[in-house]
Amino acid sequence: MIIYGLETCTLCQRAKKTLEDNGISVSLRDVRAEPLLETELIELINEFGDRLVDRKSNDYRSLSLWLRNSEVDVQISSQPKVMHRPVIKNKNKFYLGWNDAIKNELI
Repeated sequence: MIIYGLETCTLCQRAKKTLEDNGISVSLRDVRAEPLLETELIELINEFGDRLVDRKSNDYRSLSLWLRNSEVDVQISSQPKVMHRPVIKNKNKFYLGWNDAIKNELI
């Protein structure tokens, strides 16, 4: 299982810890340190569309007007922190965010 997010993201850390505490092997991929490949980004955009960008975040609000009006792939490629997180990949299924419903499905 892979969690795409940020090492400093508390929600990503919580998801990883909960999954590991339940015996699930998880790797956390920091999308700032290791940006998404174009194929990975396309796969996530196909799955989540515009929801992949967290428009409520301070990072999104600090984008230039041009970037805010750009496509999702440009926004995330330019500023990975605007990606909604965590994105969890379990085999061929993706999950966006971390809540009780996702936790119950994965554990």
